[in-house]
Amino acid sequence: MNQSAVPVVSPATLEIVPLGGLGEFGMNMMAVSWEDTTILIDAGVMFPDPDQLGVDLIIPDLTYLETRRNQVKALILTHGHEDHIGAVAHVLPRFDGPVYGTAMTLALIEPKLEEHGIDADDRLKTVKPRETVVIGPLTVEFIRVTHSMPDCVALAITAPIGTIVHTGDFKIDQTPIDGEHFDLHRFAELGARGVLALFADSTNIDRKGFTGPEIEVIDAFEELFSSTPGKLVVALFSSSIYRMQLLVDLAVQFERKVAFVGRSIVKNAEIAQRLGFLRVPAGVQIRDADVPSYASQDVLCLATGSQGEPQAALSRISIDDHRFVRLRADDIVVFSARAIPGNEQAIARTMSHIARRGADVVNDSMKHVHVSGHGSAEELKLVLSLVRPRYFIPIHGEYRQLSQHARVAQRVMGGVGGSTAPKLQVLLAQDGDIIQFDTRGARIGGKAPAGRVLIDVTRIGEVGDEVLRDRRHLAADGVVIAVVAISRQSGLLVGDPELVARGFVFGEGEEAPMFKDAAAMIAECVESSSVEERTDQGLMTEKLRGALRRFFKKRSGRRPLVLPVLMEI
Repeated sequence: MNQSAVPVVSPATLEIVPLGGLGEFGMNMMAVSWEDTTILIDAGVMFPDPDQLGVDLIIPDLTYLETRRNQVKALILTHGHEDHIGAVAHVLPRFDGPVYGTAMTLALIEPKLEEHGIDADDRLKTVKPRETVVIGPLTVEFIRVTHSMPDCVALAITAPIGTIVHTGDFKIDQTPIDGEHFDLHRFAELGARGVLALFADSTNIDRKGFTGPEIEVIDAFEELFSSTPGKLVVALFSSSIYRMQLLVDLAVQFERKVAFVGRSIVKNAEIAQRLGFLRVPAGVQIRDADVPSYASQDVLCLATGSQGEPQAALSRISIDDHRFVRLRADDIVVFSARAIPGNEQAIARTMSHIARRGADVVNDSMKHVHVSGHGSAEELKLVLSLVRPRYFIPIHGEYRQLSQHARVAQRVMGGVGGSTAPKLQVLLAQDGDIIQFDTRGARIGGKAPAGRVLIDVTRIGEVGDEVLRDRRHLAADGVVIAVVAISRQSGLLVGDPELVARGFVFGEGEEAPMFKDAAAMIAECVESSSVEERTDQGLMTEKLRGALRRFFKKRSGRRPLVLPVLMEI
């Protein structure tokens, strides 16, 4: 984390600081300042790597906001994906202004605020595309873009020195599910009027051509609906409202009932139906508890767990641990989502569990059951050509994507192979860079505090980094390490579990009985688990960690850091 001082900016300078999303996927957030007015664009999260034990979410370091606390006037949201709204509850207490977003976006953050005990109803301001709001010297216009969910917007922010365009996430879908088209005309009008700088999504710059529209998946799903003799279970992101609508429409066509399975997908489907973005005819939707009451060939389940998350609905279904949904030999499970880098092993394990149930697995490599929500290279070039900015700053992506987008932009605006110099300047920025625009031009003028804050939502809250988190945990309650040997073939225990404690306080004479009972509890937990759970190291580790936490809390009133170590023999 860079803690260097924020340089003093002259009054005639537009200052833009990306606080997340440049050099990584997720955690998107940006601060835009003119004089004593700062507005924030998005407040997203990133999900932890598997080795970041005990971390639930990662949010941007908000130190920069603290330096400008009284200047922050508003938070502007582009759309409702977690990597753009997941940190709103952490940002809201740090300023007093309104939050602007479309109806769908604000509806998705309301339950997050309720979970954090934040009453912000009077601060949530609903906007529509082509509307503008004035925040001090800044005017913000909302522009319709198409993406993988409804109600997404780009932003045109006009300051005294000029207009900047922030695309948010987008693709150019010319056959949108809801009939709301990408506002190419407004982008062209802004370009003709003159745009100081374009900040554009770089996610799919390395994909040639155009990203397919959502309706491209219909043919593959029609084939699956017509050929599946049992249940059809589709795993997808809970925010994929357009995909849900296509599948609901197909379920009606093929006379199947629809069950939403998984807390987040149930919640998002309810919100989308309430706002009119998801239409489910009467009598089509059933509860997951009703699934066993229908013949398998009459049911479509839309489930969470496309990334192999251990606690998601599909992961529990795959090991027969779901109360209502069971897989049979004539069922088909479809993974209708891209694999987020780092989740490949978890997804593969889930697929193997599904195969053990006798069900078939289908993913995008087998049939065209997923399309991206981000524009490919030709769409990014088209936006550049329409906007024609003086300066270009690629955002949203790892550094290799940002760098490639920069090269593409220079070819688009300056020609290929000619002697003419490029007509625009590219600034390759990273998180914390202070991008300054004034009458002299544009530059990266210094470094603001930037980094990551790890969040443990169950107990500790914000921590500076993983080391600090572990130190606090160890200082308070100590650590207990449980070494468990399991047979690779049978999944049965090999020998007795061994427990070692450091910094964990016992009453006099309590250590031996407590550890003996803990070992017995571990043995019972392993023996009561299915073979799939016992032979899946990730699932079994998490199950033992939860069981041991509850055991020590009940027996001692303390919450030691529990580290199960599973050894396959």
